[in-house]
Formats: sequence, C-alpha cells, structure tokens
Amino acid sequence: MSTTNPPASGPVTADDLPPGSPADTRRLRPWVFWPAAVVVLGFVAWTLVAPGSAEAVFVALQDGIVRNFSWYYVLIAAFFVGFSLWVGFSRFGDVKLGKDADEPEFSTASWFSLLFAAGMGIGLVFYGVSEPLSHFASPRPGVTGSESELAQQALTQTFLHWGLHAWAIYVVLGLALAYAIHRRGRPVSIRWALEPLLGSRVRGGWGNLIDVIALVGTLFGVATSLGLGVIQIGAGLDAAGIVESSVVSQLAIIAAITALTIVSLVTGVSKGMKVLSNFNLLLAAALLLFVLVVGPTQFLLRDFVQSIGAYLQNLVGLSFNVTAQQGRAGEEWQGTWTTFYWGWWMSWAPFVGVFIARISKGRTVRQFVFGVLLVPTVLTFLWFAVLGGAAIHRQTDGAGGLIGADGSVDVEGSLFALLADLPAGVVLTFGAILLIGVFFVTSSDSGSLVMAMIASGGDIEPRNWLRVFFATVSALLAVALLLTGGLTALKTAAITTALPFSIVLLLTCWSMVIAFTRERRAYDKAERALLLEKVGEYYGLEVDAPAERPVGAGLARPWRAVADRVRGRRGARPGAPVEGGTAVPEHGRTVPSAAAGPDTSAAPAADATDRSDDR
Repeated sequence: MSTTNPPASGPVTADDLPPGSPADTRRLRPWVFWPAAVVVLGFVAWTLVAPGSAEAVFVALQDGIVRNFSWYYVLIAAFFVGFSLWVGFSRFGDVKLGKDADEPEFSTASWFSLLFAAGMGIGLVFYGVSEPLSHFASPRPGVTGSESELAQQALTQTFLHWGLHAWAIYVVLGLALAYAIHRRGRPVSIRWALEPLLGSRVRGGWGNLIDVIALVGTLFGVATSLGLGVIQIGAGLDAAGIVESSVVSQLAIIAAITALTIVSLVTGVSKGMKVLSNFNLLLAAALLLFVLVVGPTQFLLRDFVQSIGAYLQNLVGLSFNVTAQQGRAGEEWQGTWTTFYWGWWMSWAPFVGVFIARISKGRTVRQFVFGVLLVPTVLTFLWFAVLGGAAIHRQTDGAGGLIGADGSVDVEGSLFALLADLPAGVVLTFGAILLIGVFFVTSSDSGSLVMAMIASGGDIEPRNWLRVFFATVSALLAVALLLTGGLTALKTAAITTALPFSIVLLLTCWSMVIAFTRERRAYDKAERALLLEKVGEYYGLEVDAPAERPVGAGLARPWRAVADRVRGRRGARPGAPVEGGTAVPEHGRTVPSAAAGPDTSAAPAADATDRSDDR
C-alpha cells in the first residue's frame, strides 16, 4: 500500500488530511474506538456480573421491539429490495464503481465465487435443515393446509428470509461504499457512504457516530454468528458421542477456536487463512452434492425449481406480512423468525458490505446490483432446497424422527440427525463439525479485520493488536449472550442493535440518490456541451438553412427525388457527385463535386479534431 509522508513540522490530525489519502487511515480514531469499546465491554461485564437481570432485560427488549417495531423492520426490508431494483434498472445503472478507465479486478466467474463466499457462513449450516423443518412442523400462525402444502410453504418462507431481502440490505451499504471507495477514493469506512448527504460533517461528530453505530452493530452481528456456531458444534460433538453438549463445553469450544484465531492474527498467516476459507467452501459444496446425490435426487431438484416459482409468486405478500391478525402468537413468531432475520442482516451489513464493495472495483452499478442480488440468492436457495428438502422428505416419506411428538424441532441437532441417516453418516457428522469450526475461525478473522478498519478510519491494513482486540471482544460477547439466554439472547442482540443502524441504511439510500443524481447531471451536462460543439462545427449552416426556406418548400423534396430518377440519376445518394458538377442535395445544401473543384467540406472536421486534441 502506498504511503504519504507527513509534513516536516506541525501536528497533523486525520481530519486535516485529504479524505481518502493513505495517511488519513494510519491512526486509531479514538472517538470511534473508545465509545464502541466502552459500550460492548460494559455490556459484557453487566451480563457476567448480573446474568439474571440481563436475561430479563433481553426478554423485555425483544418483546418491546417486536411489538412496536416489527412492522418497521418488515417495511424497510421490502423498501431495500425495491430501492435496489430501482437503482439497477434506472439510468444510474451505467455509473462505474471506479474511474472511467478502470476494468474489473476479478473475472466474472471469480467475482461470482467471491459473492457466494460472502453468503456462505455459520448461519447457512445452522439453519440449513432446522429452519425448513421448523416451518413445516410449526407453520407461521394463520397458515394451514395439507402436508404437501405445508412442506411447500416451509421452503417458501425460508427462501424469503435468506433471499432477495437479505442481499438487498447488503446491496444498499455495499454499493454506497463501493462508489465512495473506488469512484471517489475514500477510505474503507461506513461514514463515507453518507458523504454526499452530510458533506464535510462526516469528518466530525456525525461521522464518528455513524462509525460507532456500525462498529457496535457488527460486533453483535459477528457474536451472534459465533454463538450459533458454538451451539451447533456442541450438538455435533454430542451426536458423535464425544462430549455432552453443555455450557461448559460451549465455553471450551469458544476459548479453543478464539485462541486459534488469535494465533493466526499474531503470526500473520493470512495466506493460510485464505486457503482455509477456500477449503471450507469446497467442503460445503461437497456436503451439498453428497446429500443431493445419495438423497432423493429427482425430488430435490424438482422441489428446488418449484420452490423458486412459489417464492416469486408469493414474494410481495410475504414481504409485507407481519402476522397482524394472529395476536400474541403472531408477535412471538415474528420475533423468532422474520424480525430476527431482518435485524441480523442489518447488523451484518457493514461486514458483508465492506467485503463486496472491495471486490467490485470496475463494475457498473447495474452489474453490482444484479450480481449481488441474484448469484448468492440462487445458490442459497439450492442449499436450503437440498438440505431442508431432504429433511422434509425424510419426515413425510421416509423414516421420520426429525420432529418430536409435540411438534418440536431440535434446531441445533437436526443437521446431524439428518446426516446420521445417510451413508457414511459418521464421516458426514465430523465433516459438518469441521465445516462449522472453520467458518467460526474465518468469520472471527474477517470480522475482526472489518471492525479494525472501521475503528482505524479505513486503514485496509490495521494493526494486529486491533484485530486481536476485536476477535477477543467478539468471543467474550458470544460467551455473555450464551450465558444469559442462549439462542434467545443471540436473537435479541441482533434485533436490538439493528434498530439504530437501520436509520443509517435509510440515510445511505438518500445519500446514494444524491450522489448518482449529481454524477448523471455532470455527465449529461458534459455530453450536451460536446453535442452542441459538434453541432456548431458540422451542422451549423444546415441548422440555419430551414429558417430561410419558405413554408412548404420541404414538400417538394419527394417529387424532386422522383424527377431526378426520371432524368437518369437513379441510385444517386445524397452528397454523391453527379454529372453537371453538383451533388444530390443533402439536407437542403448543395455539395460541390470533385469535378467542380477541391472539396473543402472536410475542413471543419479536421479543425475539430485538432481542437479535440488540444482539449
């Protein structure tokens, strides 16, 4: 990374430097780091000292937010989908995320694979079997039907939670960051996404507040994912007969994996982490293909295609469904599923947004929007159709056993129950445990990188101690949440921290409209000036000529063309030389032929070329 030498004398602060200059990102931003650290560490201390009161507060928070703001979460998630599609289809779609001459850094295939990597994580493994199965066993309040109808709505509801809405949230922040970073040369920090709206104020208190909100939200989002991973690893070890799942075993798992992450950060084995990440994607693909091949292959493929159709058919209705007529049961269901997901995606938006922004240099807005919306969504649908579809098929047409007699689903252990029933079940179980463990390490590693970037003002190579700090705090936060309510506390954390950050996302949409409008206005003005210049050079005489002709003179042109053909000028083109030293009239002007003397009509063009070169 290039560096800029500071002035020889005089104190220099980051806010005094030009935005985007490398020196602007070489120091810790205290008004971002310390407020976020105090909030999170204070929260951890409170939950460890008084877990009972913390759990009571979590329950009250979730009830209050779901009761009063579930409609808001549903509305803005639907808005983000509409906004993303509008931007992609609009005239803004041609804006390049980079300089005009920049080409994409990655090939299309590599870019698609990286987008898929951004979508893969602990959550997909945790909910791949359990969510479709849960919606089948306990449908959304108000949903009834036959067994086959409930099976279909189970996958459709799952697709809603993991489809366009999730990625539209990432598009909003990722697109604004990509424009700020690659087009305007700003640092990798959330505040710069709102620069078109706030102007120079992003350098001061408003920018600090935006980054603090993003940092705290990311911490809780990463901690939620780590907590889910630990819960499922414990369930996998229990299923394999290695150790019984308990709070103690979960704490030991967190300590061991976090220690591994810190070692990788301290030793700087970034290349090894990249290899590990690629290996995990291959492992996930292998698990998917194995279940598809040894399971009911034709059923799963048909179900995948049919579920996409059902999702598209019901997209609008599902997008705005808040279970308003189902009373308390509807509120509880919203808090468990839809409201939780929209909050979780918003808290993850800084992390995923930074990633997809950094890999999208040289793409147009339209390519970014539809690439991010469609590629990960389709692959995620395939994941749920295969794993969730196999679980539902086993429950309806096979041995069953995945749903309890009371209709309950073992959310943590249902994946391992499904894999144990397949050929090489023991190998698959250990493979799934390894998959989740590596996702834990890579999520902690990459999450700490993004958080360190935000805390340092956008430094793409933040200091190691910062990354170690955020990896450690994320683990402590996951421990605190697990000790004060487990899965319920994890969901409450995601829902709560997303509320303030949702305001940032809405302002980001406004900021993007301002930025893209200015961009298009500047281009339109430049194109109009160039067009007027060319019109004056090439067609100035022809523009004036019609004003000198009598009304109706143009009506004689068709008859004149007929007369020319009768006189033997058939096939003559406008401007082509004919006998007599003149040419066929072109737009009312007589053009001299070669026989009538030297042609000077090209002079203006040559002159224009010279002036163009001067420009």
